[in-house]
This record gives sequence, structure tokens and C-alpha cells, in this order.
Amino acid sequence: MIEVRFHGRGGQGVVIASEVLANAAFREGFEVASFPFFGVERRGAPVTAYARIDTRPIRLRSSIYEPDYVVVLDSSLMKGVDLLNGLKTGGHVLINYPDGKDLNALPSGYRYYTLDATSIAAENQIGSKVLPIVNTAIMGGFARICDLISLESMLESIRDKAPVKKDANVAAARAAYERTKEVVI
Repeated sequence: MIEVRFHGRGGQGVVIASEVLANAAFREGFEVASFPFFGVERRGAPVTAYARIDTRPIRLRSSIYEPDYVVVLDSSLMKGVDLLNGLKTGGHVLINYPDGKDLNALPSGYRYYTLDATSIAAENQIGSKVLPIVNTAIMGGFARICDLISLESMLESIRDKAPVKKDANVAAARAAYERTKEVVI
């Protein structure tokens, strides 16, 4: 079973991101489960969502405590939340992080990937200039780092799940796929 934990803030599309992933994995023939966890339900509050992917039916319904992947939609959460808690050794971390930022303070033993999903969302006019919605861009990046999910399945899922601006969301995911890069710590 592959387990993915998403961290972001209310209004960034964290829950939709987990649903997009589950839908894309289902298109690839996998069994899936996707669910959110809300603390304080307001825009800007930390939000966590989860997705499980397996070849067998998924009966486990708990939160994910030892993920294979951690997806961070808002890098400011890295200052106050232990986002890597429980991440399996060798696990993958995808971070919405503008180019040029120093990640050397992060612990070794994981594979880190970055992209500037905020700029990509703004370029494609997803959300507002002040609060771009980064979820579809980050999922394009996820397709890049996860061998189980093809870009085409992810794009089809985005087209299916995006409530508005479907073409812009697909374009953002494509751009993010191309701009995602691995960072060596």
C-alpha cells in the first residue's frame, strides 16, 4: 500500500488534491481511499488530507501515520509543524517552495522535490493574485515524482475534479510536471 499525506492551509485545495490523486490512481486500476482531517475549519487554518493507493481493497480508515509521500502545499507550515513525522526512510517529500530557497536544514534520509506551485497557479490565474490555489499545480508535480501515476491520468482527474477553469488547471499541472526538480540534501 502507498500512503500519501497532504499538508496545506484552508483555501489552497488540499482536500481536492487528495481526491484528484485518488481519482488518478483509480484510473490507473488501483484501489483507493481519500479523506480529509480538519482542525479549525476556516480559510488559512492548517488542513491535512490523506490518500491510500493499493492493488487490493483498502479497509484501513485511520489517519496516515507512516506515509510514503508527504505533499506540502504551503512551505510556511514547515516552521511550526513536524510535517515529516512518521515519514518512511527513503520517503518522498514534494514541497511548494520558490526556487532559490535553502532546504539544507531538512533531515537527510528522504527524497526532496520542489516546485513553485504558487507562481504556476498565479500564471494560470487559478485563485486570486493574493491567494493562488496551488492544488492542481502540486498534483502535476506529484505525477512527476510518483511512478504509479501517469501525467495523463492526473490531467484527466484534474479535468474531472476541478470545479472551474478546467483548462487553466490542466495547464498548471503540465507546467508543474515540467518544473518539478529533485533537491539533493
